[in-house]
Formats: sequence, structure tokens, C-alpha cells
Amino acid sequence: MGEIRLTEAGNLKPGSYVIFDGIACAVRDVQTSKPGKHGSTKCRIEAVGLINNQKKIHLCPSGDNVEVPIIEKRNAQVLSVHDEMSTVMDNETFETFDLKVPEEMKDKMKEGCVVNYWIIMDQKVVMQVK
Repeated sequence: MGEIRLTEAGNLKPGSYVIFDGIACAVRDVQTSKPGKHGSTKCRIEAVGLINNQKKIHLCPSGDNVEVPIIEKRNAQVLSVHDEMSTVMDNETFETFDLKVPEEMKDKMKEGCVVNYWIIMDQKVVMQVK
């Protein structure tokens, strides 16, 4: 599993990242309730999966620790494209590996172009074609 760190649920903001049910997600909305007579402040965290776009809602006390993934953002050059897979070379380490081509980027991804990919929990995902 990739690198993670812990942070309090009350510190999360929209746009930050969090791990729910083993899936790395981007936080869309955080709502906090006032502390009441019988407990502490609660957070309702709404997030969307980075890889599968699955919506997740998590309720927890604001003082609870949640896992936050450490995401590496890197660039690579496309060497070849075959159907749904492409062979790319990292621009810094010159390592070559295969990446799955997202459906919405199939027409943009050509040999010689540069892509921005993220390493999320030991999984490499194409995020943008430059």
C-alpha cells in the first residue's frame, strides 16, 4: 500500500484527499455540527473516488483520525499506444511502464505527447494529456 499519513477529520477541507474503505478520494464537501449535550462535534464528509469516481459519505467525530494518501504527481512521455494501454517513459527517472488510457483521453493520447500521471496508493493513473 502507498504512503499515508493521519489527520483529524475536522481539519479536512474541500479539495483535500482522504482514504475511505481503502479507496483514495477527493473531498467535495465537509459539514460540521455543533457540539451537543451528549457528545462532540461531528463531521459529514462527502468525497468522490479519484480512480473510479464513486461517491462516498462518511460520518465521524471531528477529533477522529482519518487516513490521507500521499500522492505523487509526475510527467511522462508516451512512447506507444495500443488500444486501452500505453507505454510511457517517466521524464525524471527514465523508467518505462504501461498505463491504462482513460476513455475520455483516447483521442488526445498520441505517441510523443506528454502526460501528467499520479501515483495513488501504488497505482499509476493518467490524469491529464498536455
